[in-house]
Amino acid sequence: MPKSKKPAKKPTPQFRSQVLADALERQDMAAVAFALRNGNTVVPLLKPAAKGDAGEVWTFRDPNSGDVALLLFSDAKNKPANLPPAVGLQSPAWLRSFLAEHEETITTVFLDIAGPHPMQAPPAELLRALEA
Repeated sequence: MPKSKKPAKKPTPQFRSQVLADALERQDMAAVAFALRNGNTVVPLLKPAAKGDAGEVWTFRDPNSGDVALLLFSDAKNKPANLPPAVGLQSPAWLRSFLAEHEETITTVFLDIAGPHPMQAPPAELLRALEA
């Protein structure tokens, strides 16, 4: 009797971008732009991804000013615990599309806001970097 083959397990996605982490450590905006154009980015999700969708991205709205910030992370471990627990791993195309769609609403983008090497940029600057 032949042995039954177990279905191959899908590899668990790594919620990390070493290239982005290195660029943030150097505080090098050109390297950050390269990392965002060529690698995935970790985003906090309000609603976890379901089959066929990307989930619902969580953004921060300042209660005093109403300003909206998008938070991106080089590693899911850098996401503060007080944010929603779910994360998504998004492509450069997704980030470009999301920023373009919400450019009028999002006032700033924070990268690794809680460290170890935070950076901040306006959405228009990141869009230019993604389209370069």
